[in-house]
Amino acid sequence: MKRRPGLVLSIDQGTTGSRAIVFRRDGRIVSQAYREFRQHYPRPGWVEHDPNEILESVRAVVRAAGSRAGWKNIGAIGITNQRETFVLWDVKTGRPVHRAIVWQCRRTAEFCAKLKARGIEPEVRQRTGLVIDPYFSGTKIRWMLDHIPGLRRRVSSGRILFGTIDSWLLWHLTGGIHATDFTNASRTLLFNIRARRWDPALLKYLGVPETLRLPNVLNSAGDFGRTRKQSGIPAGIPVTGICGDQQAALFGRGAVTRGEIKNTYGTGCFLVLHTGARPVPPKNGLLATIACDARGGPAYALEGAVFIAGAAIQWLRDEIKIIGSSAESEKIARSVPDSGGVQVVPAFTGLGAPYWRPNARGAIFGLTRGSSRAHIVRATLESIAFQTAEVFEAMRSVCAGRTPPIHIRSLNVDGGAARNDLLIQTQADLLGIPIVRPDRVESTAWGAAKLAGIGAGIWPARGDTQVRRRTFRPKISRKRAGEKMSLWRDCVQRLF
Repeated sequence: MKRRPGLVLSIDQGTTGSRAIVFRRDGRIVSQAYREFRQHYPRPGWVEHDPNEILESVRAVVRAAGSRAGWKNIGAIGITNQRETFVLWDVKTGRPVHRAIVWQCRRTAEFCAKLKARGIEPEVRQRTGLVIDPYFSGTKIRWMLDHIPGLRRRVSSGRILFGTIDSWLLWHLTGGIHATDFTNASRTLLFNIRARRWDPALLKYLGVPETLRLPNVLNSAGDFGRTRKQSGIPAGIPVTGICGDQQAALFGRGAVTRGEIKNTYGTGCFLVLHTGARPVPPKNGLLATIACDARGGPAYALEGAVFIAGAAIQWLRDEIKIIGSSAESEKIARSVPDSGGVQVVPAFTGLGAPYWRPNARGAIFGLTRGSSRAHIVRATLESIAFQTAEVFEAMRSVCAGRTPPIHIRSLNVDGGAARNDLLIQTQADLLGIPIVRPDRVESTAWGAAKLAGIGAGIWPARGDTQVRRRTFRPKISRKRAGEKMSLWRDCVQRLF
């Protein structure tokens, strides 16, 4: 009997770049490739990507990683992606009707305010688990309909497909399969997370015609079709896993049961708590969303979203130009004992949880004649930990009120910025609990790979592989942590 290939290729399509990693079943990396792509800022607060550039970046890294590992050894492909970024494209030509509008984009803040003024947010929140905010793709679909000439007519004729980035990639990789998974669908403002279906009432509230072709919604581990032959990518490889990036990271950490929690430090920062088979009503600015059970089927989670985390370090590098690389931020920050009273609030695209203030803008407070670039760099790093601490406290409060209560005794972390020891130690100090960081912080790509391996039947549905971990424990008193948080909150309130 012919032995089935045992490697899985994971596509991790993120906000600033695309990565492909080929994994063994034990989590070891066989090969990988990465490519950044351009960010477009047509107006202040607007963020766009070129969908074709994303597609080509994915094809390039898939070709590179797959060739190095040997295509004959790859038994399945998994996809994970930036969840709220979306594309509309023509089914006949395969061309996008506009650049992809990115999750960070705030162009629909005014429309969201009008929807809230109608008093519909409680019902929308009950159906979707989300708040009415430009973060999610639903209101931005309406913006395209209102601003792209002839689009409504094309939508009414049934020619236009909607998809989050996973759907856009899947359609092109497979030659026309239009599908997504529950985790991505749950981030659109169009999907009822309790009924687990596209909701006509939500489409009506947002003014989105039912003739817009929405993708089929499947389990995160399952049959999404097979690749068609294209440049450097062979035909016939099954795509058997799709999952939004934060739920993929949760799955990658082996968090598949009630009470397990992780925080991913990437472009943004996302604290996600698995709540089991039933959704927990979201409070305190948190979101309810769909996650994965142990076999890749739908389960539920609570989430708190920080919009700007690692992106704040990129801002220091690319716009302010006071660091040469993200990696050197820790060394510069450690050159001073503290931030010297400087506070950076990086609300470059508004504030997410627990505030949900789309019109907030970033600011630096506490500058003196003695403030140096090291103080600003340190304050920027600390801002990531402060934002996470606010979300964590909101989540801890909700968990304490559950029956039975959910006790959070430690926090698992992953993501590129989690490699920064100073950031993670600061986080432990503010939260007052141990922070556990694995040596392998690429949990997002690993989660998509595990789902694909399960979906293809080549890997078992079981707990995470054993990896080495480092634990960061609090080093300051709770009183001192409280003083730091109080100063941070004062600065945030001044933005309003």
